[in-house]
Amino acid sequence: MTTYNGHCHCGQTEWTVQLDDPGHILCHCDACKMLSGGECTLNTLAGKNDIKITKGKLGTYDYQGDSGNPVHCYYCPNCTSHVYHHQTVMGDKIVIRTALLEGGKKFKVAAEIFGKDRLGWQPEVAKTFPGPPE
Repeated sequence: MTTYNGHCHCGQTEWTVQLDDPGHILCHCDACKMLSGGECTLNTLAGKNDIKITKGKLGTYDYQGDSGNPVHCYYCPNCTSHVYHHQTVMGDKIVIRTALLEGGKKFKVAAEIFGKDRLGWQPEVAKTFPGPPE
C-alpha cells in the first residue's frame, strides 16, 4: 500500500489515505453531479481504517442512496470540499475523492459507474457499469 496526502480547497482540512492501486472511478450518478456541479466525480475505494484526518475536523450529513440505504458524507466545514463518503451498503469500504489527493492528476481512469446517468455528450473512457459495480 502507498500513503497519499490529501487536502481540501481552503487547506483547513488535511488527511492521509492508504491505497493499493489508485485509479479514478468516475461516478456519473445524479447525486455526484449535484455535489460537484460537474459531469462526474473522481473516486476510489479504501477501507474505513485507511484514512486518517491529520488537520482540522470534518462536517457530516447523510442522504439516501440509490440502494435505499444511508450515505454518510464527510467534508471540510469551511470550503465544503467532500473528502469521502461511506455508503452503508458497502460495509467497511469508503469512497475517497481522488482529485483532492496529491498525485491524483497522474491516476488513470479505472472504471465508470452509473453510466446510465452519463451526460449524452460525454464519451465513455473506461469499462462502464450502468449502476454501481456488481
